[in-house]
Amino acid sequence: MNAYKAPLADIRFALYDVLESDAHFARLGMDDANRELIDAVLDEAARFAENVIAPLNRVGDEHGATYDKATGAVTTPPGFKEAYTQFAEGGWTGLESPTAYGGQGMPHTLGTAMKEMIHAGNLAWGNFPLLSHGATEALLHHGEEWQKDAFLPPMIAGRWTGTMCLTEPHCGSDLGLLKTRALPKDDGSYAISGTKIFITAGDHDLTENIVHLVLARLPDAPAGSKGISMFIVPKIKVGRDGALGDANTVRCGAIEHKMGIHGSATCVMNFDDAEGWLIGEPHKGLFAMFTMMNGARLSVGLQGLGLSERAYQNALRYARDRLQMRALSGAKFPEKPADPIIVHPDVRRMLLTQKALIEGSRLLGYHATLALDTLDHGKDEAERAQADALLGFLTPIVKACITEWAIECTYHAQQCFGGHGYIQEWGMEQLARDARITTMYEGTTGIQALDLMGRKVMQLKGAGLKVFLGMIGEFCAARANDEALAEFVGPLRDLAQEWQQLTMGIGQRAAGDAEEIGAAAWDYLFYSGYVALAYWWARSVAAADASSQSQAFKDAKRETARFYFARILPRTRTHAAAIGSGAGTLMRLPAEGFGD
Repeated sequence: MNAYKAPLADIRFALYDVLESDAHFARLGMDDANRELIDAVLDEAARFAENVIAPLNRVGDEHGATYDKATGAVTTPPGFKEAYTQFAEGGWTGLESPTAYGGQGMPHTLGTAMKEMIHAGNLAWGNFPLLSHGATEALLHHGEEWQKDAFLPPMIAGRWTGTMCLTEPHCGSDLGLLKTRALPKDDGSYAISGTKIFITAGDHDLTENIVHLVLARLPDAPAGSKGISMFIVPKIKVGRDGALGDANTVRCGAIEHKMGIHGSATCVMNFDDAEGWLIGEPHKGLFAMFTMMNGARLSVGLQGLGLSERAYQNALRYARDRLQMRALSGAKFPEKPADPIIVHPDVRRMLLTQKALIEGSRLLGYHATLALDTLDHGKDEAERAQADALLGFLTPIVKACITEWAIECTYHAQQCFGGHGYIQEWGMEQLARDARITTMYEGTTGIQALDLMGRKVMQLKGAGLKVFLGMIGEFCAARANDEALAEFVGPLRDLAQEWQQLTMGIGQRAAGDAEEIGAAAWDYLFYSGYVALAYWWARSVAAADASSQSQAFKDAKRETARFYFARILPRTRTHAAAIGSGAGTLMRLPAEGFGD
């Protein structure tokens, strides 16, 4: 009963009318990424998501990934393997990868649009190829030439997949506590021993090999996070010439039984003197890890976007069909026994909340990867530095806010269905369960908030924030006398000023009490997210008015922006007040005061 249709009209509006991405690609020298090619890629990605993997979404949830205790092998749900074969044969696994290793060299922003559709179609299935991209990026930036030559072509071709093996049972997000060991061997390899948990796609039956990137400690490693190194540990050993050898001593010890994403294999991985190769410099593994992690965080933000979009589509369809009661102002469909529930204000509140958060989030997420394209392909060093600062600042906002909004959007979608939203038949409860994990893996919302507040704003002196505030200032100045946008430009300009003041206030209080950083972080994250969406909604109205879109499309953008500014943006008042209350409201209560 639960279906998905790729929102190509709004994706194209975001890419072309608002972000002007095709012109941006041309300026970066990415001449192949013209509008004709982008449209073709979008159409094919939509076809695959709608027709191949979306029908498997419920199959994966009901059947789940299965584990054979005797062999340690994981089997994916029915249809997953065939869908992956189509995906790899279609060249999707290498869409953004360099042509030198068999990829297509397309922009990350185009890959972002594709990933949104994949995650909306089937989040659990999309997890299997998801981390391969991060693993290839780590190899590209930190690997030796032989490692790139041996591992990248089959990974980019989709014959092999990749994982990130980071955390362990005792350390959670504090990777400085990890215990996995790496002992050097005479041939230049290392013997890796330890246990890693929560490893997405740690084992499966989709490909002939799985390449694990593993964090471990060398014998001479200093304590803490400064003593972590990264190693390539394939499931099947790989020679320097790229040839497959014997099975490595790495095995899946179990798969987790989870609240959602049942079709995705979340594995406990055991390494027993497994053959591995150092990637990057000794004791610099965290630096290499963040090459993977930051890309994965952006991708998880897109998972939240995809789930929100699918939930909204089904809620909207149901609201138009479901007949219940009459409109308060009188029957709107007198020929029917009752009006469809879309006439009721509260249902409209829930639908508009979803629409506003989804369409604003799409621009927020796509803009972040447009900065990534600038970082990778920009010719001007100053432009690349600015893009790097902006990308770092936006990444925790994209990851945390869009996934938390996915919880809200899937909740509202369930509510639109009433009791039908709680039963399996309509598929809404699966979307709500699947969405929950997106706020946790690749760093919880609290971790993202600390990254934004502590590192990206305080430690880096707000470099990325300054870039974003500059964008807002430039837009508001250019539209200062535009009466058609006055209702958006004025509030946006005032919020940008308050954003600066809040940031300065936190910094001043933190000089006397370091706890102020953590106390403000969560509210600062969401304050930032809501102001960012206000900017994109103002930009959306301006872009729609100037476009060749239909009048109905333009009116829908304007009215949704008005709803956002009137009913969602005021949430910034609560977050600003919480930030201003200081750390004492959180920290004065002693531990025993919480109860037994």
